[in-house]
Amino acid sequence: MNAPQSIFQYKKYWAKRFGTAPFLPMSEEEMEVLGWDQCDIILVTGDAYVDHPSFGMAIVGRLLENQGFRVGIIAQPDWHDLDAFKTLGEPKLFFGVTAGNMDSMVNRYTSDRKIRTDDAYTPNAAPGKRPDRSVIVYSQKVRQAFKNTPIVLGGIESSLRRIAHYDYWSEKIRRSVLLDAKADLLLFGNAERALVDVAHRIASGASIKEIKDIRGTVFVSDSIGSDWVEQDSTAIDRPGKTSPPANPYQMVDTNKTENVPVADVPISNLNRRSREKTLVRLPSYETVRDDPVMYAHTSRVLHLESNPGNARILIQQHGDRDVWINPPPIPLEMEEMDKLYELPYAREPHPSYGKQKIPAFDMIRFSVTIQRGCFGGCTFCSITEHEGRIIQNRSEKSIVREVEHIRDKAPDFTGVISDLGGPTANMYRLACKSKSIEASCRKLSCVYPRICPNLNTNHNSLINLYRKVRSLSGIKKVLIGSGVRYDLAIESPDYVKELAQHHVGGYLKIAPEAIGEGPLSKMMKPGVGTYHRFKELFDRYSKQAGKEQYLIPYFIAAHPGTTDEDMLELAIWLKSNGFRADQVQSFLPSPMALATAMYHSEKNPLRKVTDTSEDVIVPKGLRKRRLHKAFLRYHDPENWPLLRDTLKKMGRADLIGPGKKHLIPQYQPKGTGFNPEGSRRPKKYQVFRTTHNGLPKNPRSN
Repeated sequence: MNAPQSIFQYKKYWAKRFGTAPFLPMSEEEMEVLGWDQCDIILVTGDAYVDHPSFGMAIVGRLLENQGFRVGIIAQPDWHDLDAFKTLGEPKLFFGVTAGNMDSMVNRYTSDRKIRTDDAYTPNAAPGKRPDRSVIVYSQKVRQAFKNTPIVLGGIESSLRRIAHYDYWSEKIRRSVLLDAKADLLLFGNAERALVDVAHRIASGASIKEIKDIRGTVFVSDSIGSDWVEQDSTAIDRPGKTSPPANPYQMVDTNKTENVPVADVPISNLNRRSREKTLVRLPSYETVRDDPVMYAHTSRVLHLESNPGNARILIQQHGDRDVWINPPPIPLEMEEMDKLYELPYAREPHPSYGKQKIPAFDMIRFSVTIQRGCFGGCTFCSITEHEGRIIQNRSEKSIVREVEHIRDKAPDFTGVISDLGGPTANMYRLACKSKSIEASCRKLSCVYPRICPNLNTNHNSLINLYRKVRSLSGIKKVLIGSGVRYDLAIESPDYVKELAQHHVGGYLKIAPEAIGEGPLSKMMKPGVGTYHRFKELFDRYSKQAGKEQYLIPYFIAAHPGTTDEDMLELAIWLKSNGFRADQVQSFLPSPMALATAMYHSEKNPLRKVTDTSEDVIVPKGLRKRRLHKAFLRYHDPENWPLLRDTLKKMGRADLIGPGKKHLIPQYQPKGTGFNPEGSRRPKKYQVFRTTHNGLPKNPRSN
């Protein structure tokens, strides 16, 4: 894996002479003030434009501006009005289209497919400001408005739909979003490298149709050159012997003997040239559409080919064309991360929003991103699939400079930093001990089924960072709002001590997700014993500091691999530990996730997938999902009729009664509850709001 050119070493585009804009323009009037007659690049986004490095459009826009391009933004356009996409005119180079920081379907619908009543990325949280499948709608509208202008897709919605994927909301397999959007190129993952390269190539006169060799890009091809070697994905999915640490993704290289798993062979010993010129052909869209087993196989191979150090090009036929997926991008170096996050952001919403509140901005305005990526590999989560397993870090000096900037210039700052984090709170500066092993690895998790012995788990860099920031003049408190990976934290008790004694505001959210081995094995999450070890340390250090603090554990209902018995066990555990969850989450099958492949196929893609391979129990249907959610909220009278009926059928009527040993009572408050058939009785009064051990309700939702 050769070191790529720094994204800040390109020769600046000629329009650099216009300088830095206070905000990237959203109107022709703003363009005139800046002296522009045209934008070079226009970004269309489903979010309100907030010029802050926690918002993807701000990072992308400011990075392109740094390269010398004139960048305009069309935020949350009215997709019913074609003129809304013409507000900045036609860009000289291309349109960039994204749904925003969130997938539009996740943003608009709950896991029960009910439409949400608010949108945190919209002024005043107003709903309905973005369409379903925003990337497709926006791109098609841009194509109608400007027929010949190149369109580049990006962001998490595009990233997770780069191949044929299961769509939970329609319960169908959909084509690659690149085809449905009628766009020219798709950038997946954190796409700064690809985006800068694409922009400079087009600016130099290259046709977007010629750009086919950039990592992290997806395009449509009508033919394959003769210098490529094509290999069928079913030929490479041959599991090898298992040796500690357990590896569910061991593979056989077909150029070697069939008894040697690739994970045990250093990548330097493989024929690198042959790998670089090898295409792995996935089952076609039509095949995975019609065969759930082949869909699960495809998902497995896609995830196997996700390490930038050894991933091969993937191709998937859609009709008479191939969707070509290049290997993932090379992660940014620390120096690049520093410069990226220290670009001249205004750190405020665009002035056109006036005094309207944007909840997502209010939540993160005093937080600082310290790293990207996650090597946890949880099967239900899109972070690893989008940002990758290799952690990209900022330097301590850069982080301190941003905190000082907030302290000195941010309006209404009270001295409290709301978060120093990222996708995970405590993966800062953690990495494989060996670059060669890292480049060769085929595992999707560095911490499951146990922490890899090649992983450095020393939290000293993070501890020192916390101490440095909280010691700054004018900083009263530094809270940690990102989720803590507690199985990593217990490897460094000093970190737990620092966290508990200085960075928790009474409650700390962590996510066991389940306690039963069945669902945990399908989530790739640690056992509940690890939670108890973390809790023991957390309670001890909190007590030493004279603080009464609590862990708020989060759980997922109806995840693949979960039985009714698993949920009952969890409900009993919650009651015995004094937890009353106010808000709970049902599993939402997001595109491209391994857990989604389990949900759709009822097969386990963590192992070789065949017609006769392991079946996965999948809670499906409204009643089953409602039941599993009801177990998590065993204390809510609305759920008692359904739970009573279920407990009796399970032979556990002994859990119904008035005592502490019982899960739910026999009586039913008047006017409350669902009956077992699912119809709701009229609600005569408000049921009680649940709390944790009688303490004030935790404001953070799962």
